Amino acid sequence: MTFRIAGVQFHCTSEKARNLSKALELGDLAAEGGARIICFQELFQTHWFPCQTDSEAKELAEPIPGPTTDTLSKAARRWGAVVVAPLYERVDGGGGFNSAVVLDSGGQILGRYRKVHVPHFSLWEERSYFESGDLGFPVFETEFGRIGIQISWDVFFPEGMRALALAGAQIICTPTAAAFASQARWETVLKAHAITNGLYVLRVNRVGSENHQDFYGQSFCSDPNGELLGAPTGLHDGVVLAEVDLDAIEAIRQEWGYLKDRRPETYIPLVENPKDPKGNPPA
Repeated sequence: MTFRIAGVQFHCTSEKARNLSKALELGDLAAEGGARIICFQELFQTHWFPCQTDSEAKELAEPIPGPTTDTLSKAARRWGAVVVAPLYERVDGGGGFNSAVVLDSGGQILGRYRKVHVPHFSLWEERSYFESGDLGFPVFETEFGRIGIQISWDVFFPEGMRALALAGAQIICTPTAAAFASQARWETVLKAHAITNGLYVLRVNRVGSENHQDFYGQSFCSDPNGELLGAPTGLHDGVVLAEVDLDAIEAIRQEWGYLKDRRPETYIPLVENPKDPKGNPPA
């Protein structure tokens, strides 16, 4: 099965309604371009509040289902597309997650992914807002293939990508919030994931200057051979479109047997050794 997928990147403001309106406008363009899966950037309907700790920013969180998913449900039906929408999820008890909700082309919520690896350093103080994801690595069965999600910092931990591939994922959406001059690193690691797991990887990055951060866009899609499907997007609002062929995945996985040649019985030390609090590898 061959079809198009799209990543939508744009400059966010402090106004959630304005950001959602911009997302819908660009989503319309993606749908007009034939996209059957549309993925938005990390925390797409808010400004980048995790740049600092601010108790008032916690008011930006919302439940799932909630106002944003209600709006996107109507849009998904209009577009006839699966939608991946990353947002700040509020849960009972006052906690929150950096999440991505998946809606099918009929507007129904298929489920959500909660970011597992939550960073905390200057300008990305995410642990002030988000707990580590507790839903594992779900794969969403859609009419346009099986989708997995890894949000931003997750992609530098290969276990999540491999878990998704082994669970049958064909396309992994990676919404990000990367700034400064890091494009080469992101492109390298994501193409490597596409190769070693034999699947498509769609990276969708934020764009625009916010609070001393210059988000640079450069969204792209890699095929299972690690080849980019067209050039990355630029530094401004826009849509990356890529044509994927799901029938090619199995052939590529058979030719390059990275999954079938695994030796999981030899990987036991990865889970048996206690975690070093300093992050050092096991002795």
